[in-house]
Amino acid sequence: MKYYLINLRYIVPIEQVEQHTVAHRAYLKTQYDAGVLLFSGPRVPRTGGVLFGRGENIGVIETMIAADPFKTTGTAEYEIIEIAPTTWAPALDGVFKI
Repeated sequence: MKYYLINLRYIVPIEQVEQHTVAHRAYLKTQYDAGVLLFSGPRVPRTGGVLFGRGENIGVIETMIAADPFKTTGTAEYEIIEIAPTTWAPALDGVFKI
């Protein structure tokens, strides 16, 4: 399993972001249900957001992003960073595997 940090940066005014937020969050729920996403949330201040997901390869993440309403409406741009966790809190033992 590979792990990915995804940075979103809004590229439209916040009023336009808010028009698509409900659909974006509903879509993210489907990705939690599919086991792809592990956490997500907006940046503070609200200039974008952060997603943390996993998949067998980066294609899983690219496919997820391609269908995100923030992507399909041109609301945000995405940066995907693959990470290789080596140490974590015991509470996360069920999330990460070496």
